Amino acid sequence: MNDDGAANTNRGGLANESGDSVVTLDQVPCWSSVECRDSNENEDPAFSNSYFPDPLTSTDEGGDCSYGMQSRFPVNHEVNSKVYLWRGSPWVLEVDAVVNSTNESLDESQSSPGLHEAAGPVLAEECATLGGCRTGMAKISKGYDLPARRVIHTVGPKYAIKYHTAAENALSHCYRSCLELLIENGLQSIAMGCIYTEAKMYPREPAAHVAIRTVRRFLEKQKDYVHAVIFCTTASSDTEIYKRLLPLYFPREKKEEVLATTKLPADVGDENGETVIDERRIRIQPLPNVKKKATPRIPQISNDLPVSDVLAARRNPSYLSSYLDPAFMSLIKDPDQRRMEQWEKAADARNGWDFAKMLGYGDLRGPPLSAAEEYSLHSRYLAKANSLNLSEISEMRIVYRGGVDHEGRPVMVVVGAHFLLRCLDLERFVLYVVKEFEPVIQKPYTIVYFHSAASLQMQPDLGWMKRLEQILGRKHQHNLHAIYVLHPTFGLKAAIFATQLLVDKVWKKVNYLDRLLQLFRYIPREQLSIPDFVFQHDLEVNGEKGAIVDPRTKYVYQRQ
Repeated sequence: MNDDGAANTNRGGLANESGDSVVTLDQVPCWSSVECRDSNENEDPAFSNSYFPDPLTSTDEGGDCSYGMQSRFPVNHEVNSKVYLWRGSPWVLEVDAVVNSTNESLDESQSSPGLHEAAGPVLAEECATLGGCRTGMAKISKGYDLPARRVIHTVGPKYAIKYHTAAENALSHCYRSCLELLIENGLQSIAMGCIYTEAKMYPREPAAHVAIRTVRRFLEKQKDYVHAVIFCTTASSDTEIYKRLLPLYFPREKKEEVLATTKLPADVGDENGETVIDERRIRIQPLPNVKKKATPRIPQISNDLPVSDVLAARRNPSYLSSYLDPAFMSLIKDPDQRRMEQWEKAADARNGWDFAKMLGYGDLRGPPLSAAEEYSLHSRYLAKANSLNLSEISEMRIVYRGGVDHEGRPVMVVVGAHFLLRCLDLERFVLYVVKEFEPVIQKPYTIVYFHSAASLQMQPDLGWMKRLEQILGRKHQHNLHAIYVLHPTFGLKAAIFATQLLVDKVWKKVNYLDRLLQLFRYIPREQLSIPDFVFQHDLEVNGEKGAIVDPRTKYVYQRQ
């Protein structure tokens, strides 16, 4: 590191835990302030332009024709002001987040060189709890001993020539996922190294094209949320590649923009920077031998819909979207538009008064989710739950399956007294609930909640209940027949009333039962596994009206 970028690491700043000097953002050269190069001076002699021809200084025979072409990456000074190029270790940069290129297991040995030494041993411990990461996706952790606040971990693709397009799009998604995580966590500056490794055989220059154009397209749409993107290089070969390619995608003046039109690759991706294959585009063509009519036809509504739905569909075509798969319908919107809507909803929710929290009911300010968002959220939780061993939650017997009610609907049982909040990992409990409820909520079902002897236990607030409702999804809300609450207290009734008002209308399906025998009117005794303390509590609360169970036959009868 004997070039200008390396020299910057010794300018000012405090020393971090490893003794290296911390580099602040104002010490890193901004791309918009770097002088445009018209010659080959100050080049690294080991990498001359004979091997890496500068696209802005080399000429073609037909170079003049560029003046008649429209630039695909016009000059944008606002975007350029957010781009930096840094030669040196990214672990000394004082930014909001740095990117770690790793493998799907987030192993320390496969991470970017020097990260774990600089961040300390606690980073590896947190990585082990993140549940791995899929190729093209990203996970976030704390920065620990780094000057950066957070570390964003991403997994680059393996490269093979015959899967070139798939590798390009997976790599593009790596960069987009990192930038999206940055914004979702309220961060503004990020240092991004080269997200590829020698072991995965990804060629350096094609990878740089993907990285730079993906960042350019992202900043064009989300520039208000990002303050700085620093391209970090540790090898001189990468530095030279980025110096040559940055003017193509981030031209600083009209001359660079015009010259870049003849030097850009033929395929620079779509509006998100991803490669598009024309052969795989969906095309809708008219049927053969069908003549076009001059008068437009009114779209016909399927006869399968009820009459009221047909009228609603004709008045409002978007009404039909409720009959379609939300995951498919979500593809209609631009992904950046969906992300921006989510961030705006979250910002509006945070800025408002949280009366529910003031009343002690928890944080209910989260934005409402669309059907597609709930479907995606439920799918992610279900996939994670199926990959984990949650036996310790199962042994607590908080939630378990019962038999069926008198109408043949399956029953889920919840025992409030077993919900020991101090001893429970709520996130793992949610995963267990999603896993247990999944086969049941596919058709109408019933929930039985035993509040017996649970009044002294700490219960989760309504904010947590709202989140659980969103994760379970609309299928759970639609198919839930009833919630039977046994031995409710005044405090529980008040909480459920607040839930009906503030969380979800599904809680209006609650039926309060003061005696155990009342429950058996809806669900046969032999279809339920009931803890012994529920019978004892029923006798203590109801006296002579309480239920008695024969310890040998488990027969339940009322005291005469």
